[in-house]
Amino acid sequence: RDFNERCAQCSEVNWGLTDGGRFYCRSCHNVTERTREVVNTDFITNSRVQTISKGSRKQEKNDGGSEWYICEGFQLVLKKQVEALEALGVCPQMKDEILCNFWRCYLQKSKQAYCKRPAGETVKALSVCESSTDVDSDPERPSLLHLLSLSESEGDLQTDCSFASSVSKVSESTSVYSGSVDGSLYLMKNQKEKLRMTMPMTLSFCYMALLWVREPITLSELLRYVVEGHIPYLNVFQHFPEKMKLCGLDLKIFCVESWPVYEEVFNKMHELAAYLDLPRFPDITESCFLHPDMLCMKYLMEANLPDELHNWTCRVVKKIGIGEVDFLTLVPGNKSTRKVKYDVLAAAVIVVVLKLLFLLDDHYEWLLSELAEERNKNNTEGGPCFEFKKWYEVVKHSLDVQQKKLDEERAKYLWRCEKPLFYSVKNKSKVLKRRQMVVNLQNQFGKLSGSVQRAEKPNPSSFQLSWSEENTDGSCFHGHSLKGILQEKRGLLTAMNPDYWLCTVKLCNEKLCGHLAHYREVEFPQSYHFVLGLFSFLLRVQPSYIHDEVCMIEHKLFNKKLYKKLKYNTVLRK
Repeated sequence: RDFNERCAQCSEVNWGLTDGGRFYCRSCHNVTERTREVVNTDFITNSRVQTISKGSRKQEKNDGGSEWYICEGFQLVLKKQVEALEALGVCPQMKDEILCNFWRCYLQKSKQAYCKRPAGETVKALSVCESSTDVDSDPERPSLLHLLSLSESEGDLQTDCSFASSVSKVSESTSVYSGSVDGSLYLMKNQKEKLRMTMPMTLSFCYMALLWVREPITLSELLRYVVEGHIPYLNVFQHFPEKMKLCGLDLKIFCVESWPVYEEVFNKMHELAAYLDLPRFPDITESCFLHPDMLCMKYLMEANLPDELHNWTCRVVKKIGIGEVDFLTLVPGNKSTRKVKYDVLAAAVIVVVLKLLFLLDDHYEWLLSELAEERNKNNTEGGPCFEFKKWYEVVKHSLDVQQKKLDEERAKYLWRCEKPLFYSVKNKSKVLKRRQMVVNLQNQFGKLSGSVQRAEKPNPSSFQLSWSEENTDGSCFHGHSLKGILQEKRGLLTAMNPDYWLCTVKLCNEKLCGHLAHYREVEFPQSYHFVLGLFSFLLRVQPSYIHDEVCMIEHKLFNKKLYKKLKYNTVLRK
């Protein structure tokens, strides 16, 4: 109160004291070199000695741990995830310039930081202060956003703990129900007006940043890297600092015991973009990796299909206009445009092209395969013709092997955290000793049973199925020709068979039903189901998601014929 000089940075007179006794500005968090003068209180009788430092009090309360908030935990998770993405080759600007700004905007929108404290609310900023002291929040504590942006030097993140209704309730919840300050109230508070942070939302943040910088990583690839362990997600809290103690409801918030779901992460990303009032995202042009033409080329290679099919996928994309910039570019909050799943859309385009050429009705594709086999026997010049039957056998064998391997890895996955969790210094040695005993027993039983030790994680790859044209066994179909399947008509190559069957005649209301069409395996040919299953494995999504996009593309492609048919049926009913 006795220090009345104006702040050199903001010209305000609003000073507080740090743990070190230095003055700092509560308005702009500028820390000065001036320190508080020690007043001699020897002549005061019956006075209670108070210390300025609060660090020891914090540590005693949490057995060596410091006070922390849930948003700090999620920020550590985001930091680990974005660093893993940088190790995979993502541009370094995504961390400090994109994701960091998104996170700041979210903290401000949810009133957890970068905002004025609500009037009339009892708010605890980074610590609970006794009424008899003049010590406020601690600006010398490392900034929360320094966890994300190490290049910036800002003041402390002013935390608005709006979850706490009173100081006493926060203190009680910290010591009894959770290790964090607001853990017990985080799940209890009704936050309909806010978008509460969850572990799947950390991946939504990452995907939103990837989409903004137009990195060549789709959502399906991002989730696959998570499952393979290249991006921290499961048991990521084991990387928290020692002083951040987790217990009670903290584990319910940060402990994940299920794989991330494509639809949940995708929908949360769009909710986040609208909640943050983000502007229109950078345009998805033909040169971008997320454009259907580019993704179709990638998935044709991974599915071991002929390169000539890419011309057909490009024709379909251009015909129905799903390659236009306005269709592909995300505009947050625009309810009139459909949410584009870039990877699923590209896979659906390939499925439609296969239906156009091979029909996939469990009859016509086998007939074409027999004709191609005869042509290959008599062919002495040029490349071989594409045989659907041989392709089916080769891909199915490889797919079954990879699917079995994936199922075994998921079955053997240890959901329990490798780092033992302990919440008391007294029990630390016991927990570590017990954990070491378990590890030794597992190794001994492993040697007796002859089980193979788990190998190191392979380097991440954008392709799950690889096919080399150098193989002499004919298992690669990239260079195979579509002769015998196409015919030239008016200067254009068209399919020999003009027939086509639709997956559905009428689409459902996606907002009410959740799907454009319903997919039941028994109602569709096995060839069609196999192709859906192949791309379902590559994208790690349900076949029904791809089926929805196939139905949407078909209705755009045959819109005029469907309209005439529906109008004709209506006239007949009248």
